[in-house]
Amino acid sequence: MAGRVRIVKRAAKKGAGARAVSPARRAAFEVLRRVEEEGAFAAPLLANLPDALSPEDRGLAYELTLGVLRRQLWLDRTVEHFAGRKAGKLDAAVRLALRLGLFQLRFLTRVPAHAAVNESVQMAHASGFRSAAPFINAVLRRATREPDFDPAAAVQDPLERIAVETSHPPKLIRRWAAAFGVEEAASFARANNDSAPAAFRVNTLKADPTTLVEKLRAEGLAITPSRIAPGGWRVEGGAGAGAALRELAAEGLVYMQDEASQLVAHVLGAAPFERVLDACAAPGSKTTHLAALAGGRALFVAGDLHEHRLRVVAETCARLGVSGVTLVALNAAAGLPFAPETFDRVLVDAPCTGTGTLRHNPEIRWRLSPESFRELPAVQGRILSEAARVLRRGGRLVYSTCSVEREENEEVVAAFLQSSADFKQVKATPAPSQILLPDGAARTWPQRDDVDGFFVAALEKH
Repeated sequence: MAGRVRIVKRAAKKGAGARAVSPARRAAFEVLRRVEEEGAFAAPLLANLPDALSPEDRGLAYELTLGVLRRQLWLDRTVEHFAGRKAGKLDAAVRLALRLGLFQLRFLTRVPAHAAVNESVQMAHASGFRSAAPFINAVLRRATREPDFDPAAAVQDPLERIAVETSHPPKLIRRWAAAFGVEEAASFARANNDSAPAAFRVNTLKADPTTLVEKLRAEGLAITPSRIAPGGWRVEGGAGAGAALRELAAEGLVYMQDEASQLVAHVLGAAPFERVLDACAAPGSKTTHLAALAGGRALFVAGDLHEHRLRVVAETCARLGVSGVTLVALNAAAGLPFAPETFDRVLVDAPCTGTGTLRHNPEIRWRLSPESFRELPAVQGRILSEAARVLRRGGRLVYSTCSVEREENEEVVAAFLQSSADFKQVKATPAPSQILLPDGAARTWPQRDDVDGFFVAALEKH
């Protein structure tokens, strides 16, 4: 698990005249630094911000961090225009201070321009880059004098223009345009920069959904039922929503989970006394959901490649009151350590590129390589074949990813069915009709369904 974010306050040199940077901006800067320099992920770091942060500062830190990551290419092109040098040539701390300042100037109208500029300048002092303060000040003040500059305006190539407008690597835009068409690719990329609504499920092992939801509504939260996942809920707004849900999640009464992700457990199903394998279980979202749907009376095996990730599954089970789960460290792609036809139901929530989760994890877009799209389908296919081997006849196998790539979804399933005559694809019930594909699989899109991009296929062995 990611450690807590430490907000390190470096002492400025004597006479520097640096004043304190606001807690929210300092927290955002530290998270962004770790994302860029350590390859960390923003979501767990933001979840572990210091408890001392006020709700307002916590909210601003979230907005700044995710906003900068979502708009990174646009911001860097703008920096290059006003600075006259490539963003990649700047020291990381200077680059981050400029991104934060520009994001506030262009996208957070409630932040006064002088505050955005001054805080970024002070960030240079606090980060030990005092000599860069005049440069940061000059770049951001020029940006305030040219508020209408758009780095995408002069781009001639239409796909590259979409890439700059939506701040995605051009190679991703070209890939999606080839797979889904230019209009759909642009719509998807724009949706990736929207904030996703908070979604959760009530842990029925510890709480009554009706009672808990009524209580939250009485506290002023605007909660509506999911249109994608049975029993799922989304928070459209309401003061104190984040704090209230964090408290309930800490108590194990609710579990924060995207609606499309919640659908997966419903498609697999789990009846009392069945034997169920979750082959790629960490962090335990779907294992614990399956256990709740079975009333805690099924036998579950949760596998994952790394033992430290299994510890996260154990912690999740303990918090949600889930028992009867056996944890097994395994490499599902190399071979599952179980006899043939051991399980009644098997879930393969496969490792994938995660391109359907870019609203929540914007940094992924900057880390994907061509090798990711070439190598993962082979791994996914091997896991699916091993899962099929350990499933009993008459059992159900569900294959899911949080990717929108056809190579990781439809093509993996099609290749599997071609080589597995004893399997047939069935409708991914209870997925609503608007997300079902002609072959019965379910596919969600952020721009259409306002949930993560997910693929879910149901397969039965006869």
